[in-house]
Amino acid sequence: EGTSTGINGTVPGPLVRLREGDEVALNVTNALMDTEHASIHWHGILVPFRMDGVPGVNFNGIQPGETYEYAYRVKQAGTYWYHSHSFLQEQSGTYGPLIIDPKDREPFSYDREYVLVLSDWVFQDPETIFRNINLVGHYYNFQRRTVWEFFRDVSERGLKQTTADRVAWGKMRMSPVDLLDVTGAVYTYLMNGRSPAMNWTALFDPGETIRLRVINASAMTNFDVRIPGLNLTVVQADGKNVRPVEVHEFRIGVAETYDVLVRPREDKPFTIFAESLDRSGYARGTLAPEPGLEAAVPALRPRPVRTLEDIGMGMMDDKIFGGGMDHGGMEHQKHTMKHDPDLPGPNKPQPFKPEKGNSNVAMVINNPKIRLDEPGIGLGEDGWRVLTYQDLVSVEPQIYQEQAEREMTINITANMERYMFSFDGKKFTEHPGPYLFKHNERLRLFLVNHTMMEHPIHLHGMWMQLENGANALPFKHTILVKPGEYLSVLITPIEKGDWAFHCHLLYHMEAGMFQVVRVA
Repeated sequence: EGTSTGINGTVPGPLVRLREGDEVALNVTNALMDTEHASIHWHGILVPFRMDGVPGVNFNGIQPGETYEYAYRVKQAGTYWYHSHSFLQEQSGTYGPLIIDPKDREPFSYDREYVLVLSDWVFQDPETIFRNINLVGHYYNFQRRTVWEFFRDVSERGLKQTTADRVAWGKMRMSPVDLLDVTGAVYTYLMNGRSPAMNWTALFDPGETIRLRVINASAMTNFDVRIPGLNLTVVQADGKNVRPVEVHEFRIGVAETYDVLVRPREDKPFTIFAESLDRSGYARGTLAPEPGLEAAVPALRPRPVRTLEDIGMGMMDDKIFGGGMDHGGMEHQKHTMKHDPDLPGPNKPQPFKPEKGNSNVAMVINNPKIRLDEPGIGLGEDGWRVLTYQDLVSVEPQIYQEQAEREMTINITANMERYMFSFDGKKFTEHPGPYLFKHNERLRLFLVNHTMMEHPIHLHGMWMQLENGANALPFKHTILVKPGEYLSVLITPIEKGDWAFHCHLLYHMEAGMFQVVRVA
């Protein structure tokens, strides 16, 4: 048996439903008598900074027996969620869905809706899991490479290439099959708090349009979601409306949300299948015309294996981050940026040079690539259409100017062997101070991933508009940055105060990939 930190006695917590434009007051009481503090962060919600719920950053946390009143005006609509920002409580069940109904009509219609909260449940104490992966980064990865795979690679690629590949991975102290730190070996993947065997079910009448609000409330698991036999029309990303995109599958990073429409015409059940990125397990539910039915559950696909090219370490030309600073002909490089020498942190895209002997940084990728048109490792080979970030085009009012006034770069860095995760080679405790954003400036932020893992990067308190080439840039609160990738976002910091900026993989955040952004 395991212990959960639920909300009002349930995991996930109750659905909180608000209305755009409302003034709300939400009272949260900490009934955990054996903990230092509790908290609730309203993920993706624009609030005054004292209402953001991050202990040590914008309030002191809710002490045992105390009640804290979160009061704010709801300025947005869409699918969001809430969770604890205290210790590892989120892993043990402190999360729930948050839906905000719009004051105006939405640009799509549907007959009924369901909220799908995906999560990863573990019967072990989260502190034990964190201790284990700190001791050995691949503690829960039982899908290691075998000698037979070596012989197969030799026959396919030759001895020299295979050996060089193995030596490169060895130098980085990494394995190409380390896709997720905590796996289905210990996790049970849940849909709305139900295990695959419990078969959570949503009912429909044939011919109806069903809206599924999919929330990835996991601590550590990126999921690939599909409903065999049905097309999915993506209409919202991170709570913001996008131009409808028809796909068969989408990857949802930890803390992202996607709203999709499905139109089951046949009088039969369909399996909602959410496969973990490393293929070690799945969450599932059923869309059914009546209770008690189920459809076939797909077999798990083979575990993907990263290549050196996948993480930007292959024999690529040195265009992107070489001495010439050629950003692959990205349009915005035509303007000259003004750089503020008084603001700490790099003020323009530039090669990352960690301090000598910095054990937080296992590798620096000299040739990061723009990968927004790639679905991600293990996807796109099945003959069906997979969502990419390139597909997202906003249909929200574009209220901010396109031109950036300033640029800065944040490097995503790690040393998996030591289980250290950081920004710019420094863990949270080592940063000299917060990153400084200016109130109401238009900032272009480059994110460069120098690691071999996907990191869902979340910025509190403001939107990031992903520069994906769309004529209307999509709004995101969380961006899954691929290994060896660089991308840029435009930000207008609208609320003064201190805001968290972190990787949303819970144990990566705890291991140092967290920073404070100060808007002043």
